[in-house]
Amino acid sequence: MNKRAIAALAAVSLFSVTAMATDFPHDFSTELNAIQQVREGRNTFRYATFGDEAFWGDGIGLHLALAGAANGGVGPGVSPETALSVGLKVDVEALPRSLQRALAAGKVDLKNPATTLALLRLDAVLGVTGIFDNAGRIKSMGIQCAFCHSTVDDSFAPGIGRRLDGWANRDLNVGAIVALAPRLEPVAQALGTDVATVRAVLTSWGPGKFDAVLFLDGKAFRPDGKSASVLIPPAFGLAGVNLHTWNGWGSVPYWNALVANLEMHGQGTFFDPRLDDATKYPVAARNGSGHVQNEEDLVTPLLPALQIYQLTLPVPRAPRGSYDRSAARRGETLFGGKAKCSGCHVPPLYTEPGWNMHTGEEIGIDNFQADRAPDGRYRTAPLRGLWTHTQGGFYHDGRFPTLSAVVDHYDSHFALGLSAGEKSDLVQFLKSL
Repeated sequence: MNKRAIAALAAVSLFSVTAMATDFPHDFSTELNAIQQVREGRNTFRYATFGDEAFWGDGIGLHLALAGAANGGVGPGVSPETALSVGLKVDVEALPRSLQRALAAGKVDLKNPATTLALLRLDAVLGVTGIFDNAGRIKSMGIQCAFCHSTVDDSFAPGIGRRLDGWANRDLNVGAIVALAPRLEPVAQALGTDVATVRAVLTSWGPGKFDAVLFLDGKAFRPDGKSASVLIPPAFGLAGVNLHTWNGWGSVPYWNALVANLEMHGQGTFFDPRLDDATKYPVAARNGSGHVQNEEDLVTPLLPALQIYQLTLPVPRAPRGSYDRSAARRGETLFGGKAKCSGCHVPPLYTEPGWNMHTGEEIGIDNFQADRAPDGRYRTAPLRGLWTHTQGGFYHDGRFPTLSAVVDHYDSHFALGLSAGEKSDLVQFLKSL
């Protein structure tokens, strides 16, 4: 570095310090608190089980299926090869360098469930925590937020790489994984059905889908016979956005509390008297799901920092070359003009500020999934980062396989009269967000 560059760098550093002193003349307590909250929230998002091992391990014995009979469990076990095939991801930064080198050289047995247990001991499997005894045998397991709402960048190998928190894991086959559990009787009892039916429903979901409302209303299938499960949504880009899920329900901390207690089966506190409606939510009403209280609350103390971390998750920028820039600029003009998209997808949130909800009739689809929620409406989905979750289709259930199909739908529903070129430009803009 030459003297001129060093002098310029020193000037910038001095300016930065001076600016900070001007901006924060008293103290840094707010900024320090924010950093601490983000760090605590990230730790919760990635590693907190909320005590749910009492269900996933001690209750339904999913850890036994992962281990296999050869490792003290049941059945053939789940090898890394199988785990990756059902969408589980591995954090390469949790792996020792020696193991990384061995993996790269093909010297690790990826067909052996014992290798999966070794990865769990390293806390390297996103969203899954293995709990081991002093002899190194797995005795239970729990899951975290990252199970569904994180993936990896595949920088080391497919399914192995650096964490991408907040991304929807559209490879993850939640139903197929849970269906492996040897003791599904508690689930069947909660739903008021039998184990065979539970397994059939779980295997109907497919990759990238989950049905949280099943455990409230017991509706496993839509009137057309298709699964009632919905796509896993991204958890980034929610700052300024009112509601978290496809059909509302509540704010980010509300949904975090519901999921941690009712879906992950954590040990906490949850209150929602709307779930006492035995007609609309027979399963929830029967099980007292709207009035959960555990002697030791392992959920509520973690919710504030978890919310802050989620709200700071940045929207990933579309990769260079993944869209046509000139077409995207034309599409942006259409978005705010002839196509009328910005009437609901208001920039820069790309959803409505406020109560961002619409009936099925307003957007030209059926009301089945909307009617499962208290407000009977669908949320206007934020559009930023669309390129990260194209797998599985669009809308809550993936009914539109491509962005072009979405644009065609709105062009028809609102009689917009878009030309083929205009539709193409609009798609390029959506891909750029």
